[in-house]
Amino acid sequence: MAGRDLGQASRLAAATGAYICFEDEAGQNLRPPKARTWARRGRTPVAVVSGKGSGRISAAGMVCLRPGSRGRFFYRIRIHRGRKGERRSMSEADYASLVTAAHNQLKAPVILVWDNLNTHLSTVMRTFTGARPDWLTVVQLPAYAPDLNPVEGAWANMKNSLGNLGGCSTPDQLAGIVKNRLKRIQYRPALIDGFLAQTGLSLEPEPP
Repeated sequence: MAGRDLGQASRLAAATGAYICFEDEAGQNLRPPKARTWARRGRTPVAVVSGKGSGRISAAGMVCLRPGSRGRFFYRIRIHRGRKGERRSMSEADYASLVTAAHNQLKAPVILVWDNLNTHLSTVMRTFTGARPDWLTVVQLPAYAPDLNPVEGAWANMKNSLGNLGGCSTPDQLAGIVKNRLKRIQYRPALIDGFLAQTGLSLEPEPP
């Protein structure tokens, strides 16, 4: 990834017809992000939010791109209700389900590009990815390189739409709203392509 392309991943995708699929995770609690809004002069707007109670959601998303094909976006949601002993992050099974579902929908090989999260590097995850050499290739992003991951654009788009959101008092309600926002992204391929443009990367391999 020394240049604007993805190095070997771009060349492999061009040779095999694979989708390059970037993956990333995000979380959101019941207190919505603050957002700038409008009101009549002299009347300070007030957004009523609960922000109370335990619970949050985790989301894993994949932006899948291939030259000549429309951009695709896939996601998985995990609800955390704050119960004792409950896992507080996405599991290997969650990631495996997401990657497998994307492959089944794309009907093409997948070049999976993700970061060095410990769950991505676990023995269980390596066993899963290593058992599928016929359609799955894994590429690790450099350390501390969120600016190279187009899924960050999807999270920014989703969280912007949650600004000052009121009336959400349970993690199940929050999950429903987040799913609604992520589904909107799925129906906007030009927006998905724009997430890649924000990174400055190109799917087309650079000349040697």
